Amino acid sequence: MTDRVSGRIELDDIRVAFPAGRAERLVALDGVDLAVEAGEIVALIGPNGSGKSTLLRVIAGLLGPERGTVTLDGAPVMGPSARVGLVFQEPRLLPWRTTAANVAYPLELAGVARAVRDAKVAALLDTVGLTRAAAQVPSQLSGGMRQRAALARTLALEPAVLLLDEPFSALDELTRERLNLELLAIHARTATTIVVVTHSVQEAIFLADRVVVLSERPGRVAADIPIDLPRPRSLVDLDAAAVGETARLIREHLGAGGAGEAAA
Repeated sequence: MTDRVSGRIELDDIRVAFPAGRAERLVALDGVDLAVEAGEIVALIGPNGSGKSTLLRVIAGLLGPERGTVTLDGAPVMGPSARVGLVFQEPRLLPWRTTAANVAYPLELAGVARAVRDAKVAALLDTVGLTRAAAQVPSQLSGGMRQRAALARTLALEPAVLLLDEPFSALDELTRERLNLELLAIHARTATTIVVVTHSVQEAIFLADRVVVLSERPGRVAADIPIDLPRPRSLVDLDAAAVGETARLIREHLGAGGAGEAAA
């Protein structure tokens, strides 16, 4: 994988609404303005229903806004692109394929030659610590291993932007900590732009350069908080992230409606 010098995202006055009954529309996002610089990690946090996952889908080109524009490196996002990778909370691996074959799948679809494909898959499995699990199918993997395989698969086409929708929330605390560290290590090597949705204040501070707090529905940017924490980061920083002025400020902007859902 190569260093990235691109991947700047810009959202301008984004509004998304969904049908909610006769002549009614549920407004999920309204007036969202956000810029994410190339190589930056931004965490999105907010109460349930604030539109965090919807915003990721707009960035990914999976959902067109009712109003506003989204651009990647200055070009309008008109639909899904190989330059943008999306990792969901559920790994969504193909159950009949081995770990290696799952990671190889997007390379196969892209027509990458077998020798090149095999070499890239081997490197990706090594990156996420799954070399020994290459021949296993998803049912033989732990939850953390499946999520690492999904991450490796998403990285196969070397996306300029990596979007993560609560990717580690279903995992136990120790596994989640290890994967947070692995994600930061991958970012250090690739400089990929990352936008991650989380409900954890601690995780948001530990991972991100900035934490963007979304308001209750309709979601809009309530706060954009820079994180003054040098890289590389360690588990000592993770422990410290749950307390302190930055955590207090984030919880303050979350307000009473969101504090209980995003205080971990």
